Amino acid sequence: MEKHFACASQGFPKKNEIIKLYLSSDDLKIQCFFQSESELTSKEFLNLFTAEGLAPSLGITNSTYMGIFHFNLTLFSDQVYWSINIPRENITKNTDITAVEEWFVRISLQHGLNTYATEGTLLDCVREPILQWKLGTSMTKNDISKLYPHVVDLKATKCPCANDVALLGFIVNTTLAVGVYVGLSFSGFWNYDSIMWYNLTDMIYSQVAEEHTEISLVDMVLTNHFLVILTSLGLFISEDLRYPSSSVLTFSRKGFCGFERVDYIKGKLWYNERCFANREHFEVDYVTITFERNRTLSEASSCFYSKEPFLEWLSCLPPVSKGTKTIPSTLVTFLVDQEQSSGVFLCHNQKDTTATVRILKNNKPRLVPKFPVFLFPSSFSPVGMVFHPRSHFLYAYGNQVWLSIDGGNTFELIADFHGDIIKNTYHSFYTSDITFISQSGKVYLTKAGLGRYSEIGSISDKIFTLYYDHMGFIHKLTPDHFEAGGSLAGSGNSKGIFGQAPDMGFETALAPQYITVNEMIFFAYVPKNEPKENIHNKKFNGIHAGKVIHSRKTGMAYIKKILQHDTPEGFLSSVIAEVIDPFGIEEVHESSCLSSSLYINQTGIFSYQLTLQSQTSGAISSFQDSDVEKTVVIPGYSSFLITRILDNENALAIATMPGRVPNNMTFLKDSWLLYNFGQKNGRTWNIYSKPCNYWFQKHDDLLSLNVLKYIDLGKSNSLKIKVMPNTKSVQILEIPLMEVVVGNPNLLEVKAEGSFDDTDSYLIEISAASKTLRQGSTSLAFIVWGASTECFVTTIVPTLKSSCSYFKSMHHIPSTFIPMEDWISGVHTDSQGFNMIQVLPVNYRPPSNMGIAIPLTDNFYHADPSKPIPRNLFHKSKKSGKFKQCANVSTREECNCTNYQKFSYAVAFSDCREKVPRFKFPVLQYPVSLKIYSEDGHFPMEAPYLVTVTEVNRRENWKLRQAVPENVKKMKDYLESILHTPVYNPLGLNLSIKGSELFHFRVSVVPGVTFCSLVEEFQIYVDEAPLPFPGHTLIVIAAAVVLGGLFFVAFIFQIHNIHPWNTCQKLLRRNNMNL
Repeated sequence: MEKHFACASQGFPKKNEIIKLYLSSDDLKIQCFFQSESELTSKEFLNLFTAEGLAPSLGITNSTYMGIFHFNLTLFSDQVYWSINIPRENITKNTDITAVEEWFVRISLQHGLNTYATEGTLLDCVREPILQWKLGTSMTKNDISKLYPHVVDLKATKCPCANDVALLGFIVNTTLAVGVYVGLSFSGFWNYDSIMWYNLTDMIYSQVAEEHTEISLVDMVLTNHFLVILTSLGLFISEDLRYPSSSVLTFSRKGFCGFERVDYIKGKLWYNERCFANREHFEVDYVTITFERNRTLSEASSCFYSKEPFLEWLSCLPPVSKGTKTIPSTLVTFLVDQEQSSGVFLCHNQKDTTATVRILKNNKPRLVPKFPVFLFPSSFSPVGMVFHPRSHFLYAYGNQVWLSIDGGNTFELIADFHGDIIKNTYHSFYTSDITFISQSGKVYLTKAGLGRYSEIGSISDKIFTLYYDHMGFIHKLTPDHFEAGGSLAGSGNSKGIFGQAPDMGFETALAPQYITVNEMIFFAYVPKNEPKENIHNKKFNGIHAGKVIHSRKTGMAYIKKILQHDTPEGFLSSVIAEVIDPFGIEEVHESSCLSSSLYINQTGIFSYQLTLQSQTSGAISSFQDSDVEKTVVIPGYSSFLITRILDNENALAIATMPGRVPNNMTFLKDSWLLYNFGQKNGRTWNIYSKPCNYWFQKHDDLLSLNVLKYIDLGKSNSLKIKVMPNTKSVQILEIPLMEVVVGNPNLLEVKAEGSFDDTDSYLIEISAASKTLRQGSTSLAFIVWGASTECFVTTIVPTLKSSCSYFKSMHHIPSTFIPMEDWISGVHTDSQGFNMIQVLPVNYRPPSNMGIAIPLTDNFYHADPSKPIPRNLFHKSKKSGKFKQCANVSTREECNCTNYQKFSYAVAFSDCREKVPRFKFPVLQYPVSLKIYSEDGHFPMEAPYLVTVTEVNRRENWKLRQAVPENVKKMKDYLESILHTPVYNPLGLNLSIKGSELFHFRVSVVPGVTFCSLVEEFQIYVDEAPLPFPGHTLIVIAAAVVLGGLFFVAFIFQIHNIHPWNTCQKLLRRNNMNL
């Protein structure tokens, strides 16, 4: 048994289970043990690793985040597992309910190495929207088992950001059972018993005004924020999943005029799956509904679409100019291309199948198509169209599969199934797997963006659906049990549930023709009398691209290219193949004709007679019936496929290369060879998928396979990827190994540079820059076009957003750093013993320009609704002041202020702010130091990041001083004329304050230099200020009056020769004499 880690966050980990961790509102507690043969062996491994100072490390990643955590090295008691306790805030500080990415986890014995590496997932159960609701009436396993005989089909849908969170719905035979029954899984359908089943029937009936009738589920889609359910009674849209208003989820019904139950049963929902974690304003979900019937004159359409919250549904019929004659056609489906803000129409009529792209303006398609209409061949019978999740790969499918990488402008044929029809497609964003299921039950696999596919098995179940979980494991879901195609040893891309990999060969003979020692052509033989409808079964086709031809003897060759042609006669297709291992040839004991010379003579345009000429008397040498469909190979000349034996010495054959036939020439024994690639006595050759032939090497800037990169205005970002060949091929290609596809080339300026290194690895570096004010997102696909479908990864699809990164922020750097422990204690003294922390009075409001006792601001600081409000004597002060965090509560404890809010400078949390920085009056030339922080690090703010500065409480008595270079002055003057407010250069900005008490400043970056709304706030409390006006002035005046009076009295005394001092001395002497 393979050794690996088994881990769990809920209870003790179980053996042979995929790692599924769950993050709650509490700390993340994980227990891992080393799984091996027995518990004793596991304990021995644990003690050995611990003694050597080794303990597992846990890596947590998603498209924007990476964190590394280390398990404890210390063992307690006789435990046989490692443990770790990670505070929730160390992973994420957010607790709001919204679409959030499920994390990938990787546990290995040594970080950075693959020692016993085991992968799994981590789901945030606090924030995942659908998990916060009860979908309906709960059902027991016994209740749901009673429905098994009545289930006629299954529908599965999954959360776009957390694919392990999924819904499974039963479509029941309404003549025997009625109702809407849905199962919810948060662990990726690995365990049937963990499914929570709900009956939504009563809720649906409550929205139907007419009499209750037979009802069943038809289709459903789980978007980022809504659950859309199509039933036989209509379309139902849930309330916003982000805002739980009650424990039970409620739905509203959307009716379509003219459509009845028979139409809804044949309806279908279409959805372009994209994850909107950290959602931008330009990101919105669209859902389309189509009905399998042509519209009548009274109906607007047989297809409708809507964007969330799915209140208004519009006709998705393409607009037509007045007076234009059109052939009536059926709109198969309509999808919204969110990267290019356009709509893609797939239409079909009796003659043609077309794809049309129209730009969406005000959510409606324009009259003029964006591209010329794409016309599919008449042989294509469409069933549907789908975007691969989180990418720009568009697939149209039916009896053929077509791929568009440019948003519907052009399509390329990937597969042709002729009479068989693809009825469903299933996708994994993580592994880029795409599985096609045909009506005959055959299962085909391709990779997103790859121009080749493989047959991987078949399904015999009558009722089933497929589902990819978050790690790319495929699951077969049936009404009463689930099967997972994979093991703990790998990640996704597992096809065990479809049986043994089938032979993709076909029933005909192959004729090999050498081109060089390491390259040959295989021609597929088609007899003259072959029925026309069966000819395609004897030809090479798209499924064989990139596969390997195996001989029953020995040898294999890698198919590089498929050729279709009309000549030579009998060979309508061929493949160019690279020989990996030499093929075995026929021996004399297998074909006695090899002991003779061979004479070649042309008997027809493409037919030739092969005649044996014995070189040794008495030797037995003749053609036998078993030599039919064997190939004569003569180095330097055309090969000959034997089609008929005339007699012991003569046979008829056809040439693979008529222009290289050695007519009327004799070849001695051992100068010609015989290969057996026939099928008369059982096919002697097979075609299977090629083992993975390329490896991806990610650089540090790629956190995951689907990394998300933000590119701000005027900035650029780069990605590096290396592809390493893993093959026995002797031929080294000089052409690039990767193809780069940009979903929206108009959004960013993308440049690519690629090169080979000394190991034949191919390194490509992509640089993307944002040059315009246009915001949006685009996928950027790296496709190894020559990779086998057996590879775990053939396509990497990062997402680039021309937008503001949620990591990017602006921070004020205080002139004096105060440690958190000092903030908590409230004491931090400078070198002169001055305490630099001011504890604000309860319900404090800063002074206004009218005086200290007349505050006019609406902002309270250190709020406590149970305490009196100071400085509240004047009428204007009584009208001002509004609680925010403490609104509608009676005590400060009920304000629920967090530590973060208590120490936040944001005005939104002023109720919670208790302590602020304290300075002595006057504050002169205080450096306003600002820095920009992002995922790329931090740097001082400078031009072009000009700023505006305001005092949030409308206080005055402060002034800013700045240095304005010439290259900044023009920009500053221009912005001030537009914004009508002073604009400052943040580099070298200084603040002077001549007021007292609290000043609260807000610094904002001017628009037009970044997509981000960068705002920072800081506070300064000015203490030990002189008395404010008019107190100081009155004291000065009083002192002046007193001094003036004294001078005046002294002057009068001097004029009248009065000497008060002499008089006082006389009085003192007289008193002494009396004594």
